[in-house]
Parts: sequence; C-alpha cells; structure tokens
Amino acid sequence: MTLGALLAFAAFIGYLYPPVRNLGQLGLTVTAATAGAERVAELLDAHPAVRDPATPVAPWPVRGRVGFHGVSFRYPQASGDSVRDMTLGASPGELVLVTGPSGAGKSTLAKLLTRFYDPDSGVISLDGVPLTDVPLGIPARDHRAAPAADPRPQRHDPREHRLRPARRDGRGDQQAARSAAAHDFITALPDGYDTPLAPGTAALSGGQLQRVAIARAMLRAAPVLVLDEPTAGLDSVAARQVVQPLRRLMSGRTTMMITHDLSLAPDADRVLVIDEGRLLDAGTHEELMNRCPVYARLAEPWPGAAPTGSAPDDTLVLRI
Repeated sequence: MTLGALLAFAAFIGYLYPPVRNLGQLGLTVTAATAGAERVAELLDAHPAVRDPATPVAPWPVRGRVGFHGVSFRYPQASGDSVRDMTLGASPGELVLVTGPSGAGKSTLAKLLTRFYDPDSGVISLDGVPLTDVPLGIPARDHRAAPAADPRPQRHDPREHRLRPARRDGRGDQQAARSAAAHDFITALPDGYDTPLAPGTAALSGGQLQRVAIARAMLRAAPVLVLDEPTAGLDSVAARQVVQPLRRLMSGRTTMMITHDLSLAPDADRVLVIDEGRLLDAGTHEELMNRCPVYARLAEPWPGAAPTGSAPDDTLVLRI
C-alpha cells in the first residue's frame, strides 16, 4: 500500500466513525422512546378513579351544607390510612377551622371534599347529596372544585392570566378588588388590571397575589369555601393585610379553613382537631384550650397574636 492509499484509508475511516456512532445512539433513543410510548399507552388505558356517576343528580341551588359520614381514605401505594372513620359537618354560613399536627390528614380532607379523590369507604355529601352522584362536567361547575385563592392562573382563559379578576360576564372587577384591598396597588401598576400574571412578570408580593385571588373568589360567589393555609408563606405584615379580605370573603359562606395559624380560631364557629387521620376533638377555641392538650400545644405559638404564616403540608386553596 502506498503512502497516499494509507492516508486515504485513514481519512475514510474517520468519515465512517461518526455515522456508526450515531447509529448506536439512535438505538438507545429508540429504546427510550419505546419505553415512553408504553407508559403513555398505559396512562391512556387507565380508568380514572373519580368518574361521572351512571345516573347523575339534576343541578340544584346549592345551600352549602357539607358532611363527612364515616369517611376513610388511603393514598395509592401508601402504607396506612390518611383519613380514618371521619365524621364531621359544616352548615351554611358557618366557619369551621380544621387544625392539627403536620401530616394529620387535614389537606386530604380538602382533596376529598373537592373530589380529587373519592373515599375508600363512607360518604361525603353536599346538601345531603353524595358527591359521587354529582357530575364532573361543565354543567356541574358550581359543584366541582375550582381554584379560588390560589394566585396562579389555572385555565386557558386570557383573563385568568392577568390581574383583572373578571367574572364570566365581565362585571364587578373593581368592586371585588376594592373589597379584597387590591384595587390601589393594581391601579398603581403601569398596566393596571391588564398586568400579566405569568410567573416572574408581575412584580407583586405574596400577600398582594393572595388578595387578587380573594377578589376572584368573591366574584365567583361560591356557597362553600375550602381554604388550605391561606396565609402560608406570608410574613406578619402581609398576613394581616390578607385577614380582613378573607373575613369579607367568608361572610355568608360555608367555610372550612385548614390551617396551622390559629389567629382566626376565636372567630370560628367550631374548631376541629385532626390527629393521625382521626377527628380528635371539636368545639370552640375556648373549650379546646381547656380540654384538648394537642390543641393547646398547637395554639401556644400564637396566643392572641396576629397571623404569621406557616409552611403548608400541600398548599391548596379551593372553592366548591
């Protein structure tokens, strides 16, 4: 072999190697894609645990009476029940505060009430109607959970991605914003009510975002409110700014507030203490301070103080 032929051979080998290497990488890509396709097919074939009833009830004017009747629930693949034989209720216009140690099952109650899950046993009812008999579709939207005090946009409605807390008919924006103590700081922004609300684009604090979300909830006029840690992540000043709009929001509605912050407990009609998935005790703030050691220990960091916010188990603020 001449020197020229040797150099040509080496050059051709250099050209050959990258395609061969790419073919090997292509094999790995095909293998990963096959595994992903099998997973997608598995998800598409899966039957949802929460389904529309075979015979749904007709829509009715919801009054807001909520009841848990012997409800038990365990998350998939969990080793124990998150909620055990839970029986409780809330009447129209009543403020029921739910508290307990971290991991006691408080946020699970919100997820069950808003039908992200159905209980393994027992019945959850709305005005005496089992929630499993209520359809999940758009006609039953007044019964179905929808975010009310979560500042992040949840639907692909352009109005939901801006500060304007528009109702479906587009009325009452500024009145609701004033009631939620949000009108002044919204109008001070360069784009006012048209300020985009996408993450990182609105220069608003956590307390301001909460007040915008409270304004949206006011416009929806939901008969039942489920609030999970509404002051979570806020400092004492921001939390105090949120409390008064929250009081206006809860007025006249059946409200279940799940929280570690017990500053509103003296104003609650009833306080429910949850521990290890069970209803440990129920009563007014004064009654529980005298007879429930678990509640007295939880209330100790906030003896008559303003709310300071707390770390949520799973922040979820919803309305029905």
